[in-house]
Amino acid sequence: MKKDIISKELLKHIARDVARHILGIEIQENMELIDKEFTRIEKRDADLVFKNGDEIIHIEIQNANHAKMHLRMHRYLSDMLFEYENLTIKQYLLYIGQAKCSMKNSLTKDDLHYRYAIIDMHTIDCETLLMSDDPSALVLTILCDFKDRDKQTVVNTILKRLRELSDDREYENYLKMVNILSTNRNLENEVKKGADMLSVDIEKTPFYQLGEQRGQRIGEQRGQKIGEHKGVLKTAITMIQEFQLSIEQVAQKLNISMDELKKHLDKQK
Repeated sequence: MKKDIISKELLKHIARDVARHILGIEIQENMELIDKEFTRIEKRDADLVFKNGDEIIHIEIQNANHAKMHLRMHRYLSDMLFEYENLTIKQYLLYIGQAKCSMKNSLTKDDLHYRYAIIDMHTIDCETLLMSDDPSALVLTILCDFKDRDKQTVVNTILKRLRELSDDREYENYLKMVNILSTNRNLENEVKKGADMLSVDIEKTPFYQLGEQRGQRIGEQRGQKIGEHKGVLKTAITMIQEFQLSIEQVAQKLNISMDELKKHLDKQK
């Protein structure tokens, strides 16, 4: 399944944030990702394995329910024990699928008693990640439980914070991740709307044009320079309030002082 493969590849790049924010693991400075193929009869690649101090952390990312997932996880454990018998091995299944999780997390047979942890992203409150300063953790917020929060507002907040925490190239990459993962929560339309709002060309919006026109009219009465500047300030306030852009973005786009814009905002309150 192409979407499943893409999602896994994306999540491999944010291993630290999955471990830190979702699993509550304290990541050490010398954390090392392990890219290893486990081979017996057929080729099997674990999604994410890394060495963290004296522990081996295995995270399997699942986009759909699998009836024999507990058996597959046990096979991974056996394979890892051949390589890391003297280390503590912890296994987690991170479920990002759309349907309700129905997989087993244990295996009991004869004298065998085996268990691993299942982390269902459906059950994690989005507030846990929404205020993070780690962009990749913010990406995962799209999979969390929004509870009673307005979907569009949460999505807009995710994208707005990603925009503030990353440069243009990084933002585009994070936006692609959010867009792919949003299909698991039927939030494609909300992501598109939020992204369009953030990428809007201010100079082409009716608000900007209205501000220019108003500035010109005032300029005829009090001087063109003063009028245009007031029109731009009016436009800036509108873009912040209506389009939820940051003060920094608007000030840079309209080439005005952030301090002046903040003072003008305070007067509006």
